[in-house]
Amino acid sequence: MRESKNISLNYETLGDKQHSAVLLIHGLFGDLDNLKSISRALSDHYFVINIDVRNHGQSPWVETMSFPEMSDDILGLLESLDIERTFILGHSMGGKIAMDFALEHSDKVHGLVIADIAPVAYEARHTTIIDALKAVDFNRVSNRSDVDHQLEKDIKEKGVRQFLMKNLKKEDNSWSWRMNLSAIEENYPSLIGAPASKGTFEGPVLFIRGGDSDYVQASHREEILSRFPKAESKTIEGVGHWLHAEKPTVFNKIVVRFLDENR
Repeated sequence: MRESKNISLNYETLGDKQHSAVLLIHGLFGDLDNLKSISRALSDHYFVINIDVRNHGQSPWVETMSFPEMSDDILGLLESLDIERTFILGHSMGGKIAMDFALEHSDKVHGLVIADIAPVAYEARHTTIIDALKAVDFNRVSNRSDVDHQLEKDIKEKGVRQFLMKNLKKEDNSWSWRMNLSAIEENYPSLIGAPASKGTFEGPVLFIRGGDSDYVQASHREEILSRFPKAESKTIEGVGHWLHAEKPTVFNKIVVRFLDENR
C-alpha cells in the first residue's frame, strides 16, 4: 500500500449517516456543485459525500495532484468521517480518481459508477481551455461579462464558458480563479493518463457513457474488463460528455437503480 500524503478536502454531506455511503467526485475544472442533482436524488436513502478535489473549489491548493495523491485524499476523508466502505461515483477526471482508489483500496469500496471516462490515457483536449483561462486579464474585469468576453475569443461554446466561469471569485473588488490553474497546467500530462494503480477491482462497476461522446469507446472494452472484470455499461443517447447535466433525470435513475441493486 502506498504511503498516504493526503490533504483535508472541502466537502458537503447529505442524508443519514446510518445509510450506505456514496462519495461523489467531480471532473477537471469543476467543483462539488457539479453533482448536486445526483446528490439530492440519493440523499433520502444514502449518506452522500460530495467533495472538491485538491486545487478545485474550496479545497487546498498544492503543487501536485497525481491520481495516487488524490485517492489518498479520499482515504483520509473517509477515515475522518469513520466510513469503512462506500460507493463512489466519479465523472471524467473524478472517474479516474474513483478507479484508482478502488484498485488501491478495494476493501473500502462497495462499487463504482464511472461517468463517461475509461481507465486509459487520452490525448490532450484541454490545452486551449487552459491557455484561455491563463490569458484572462483580471485588471480589465469589472463583472462576469468581461470574463466571458475575453474567453469568447478562444472558447466558442457558451455552455463551456459558463461552466468555467463558475470558478470565478470576487474578493475586495478583485476577481480571480478559485481553482489552482498553475497546478492544473503543471499536472495536466498525468491527469490525462490512465489510473496509476495496477491489479483489479472485483466489485460491481457501472460505466455510463454519453451517446454523443467519444470518451468511452468499444476499443476501451478490453482495458476496462482487465481492471474491472464485473463491469457493465449503459449508454444515454442524445447527450455528450456532460451526461449527468444534460439528462439528469435519466442519469439519476440509472445510478439509483445500480446502487439499490448492489448495496
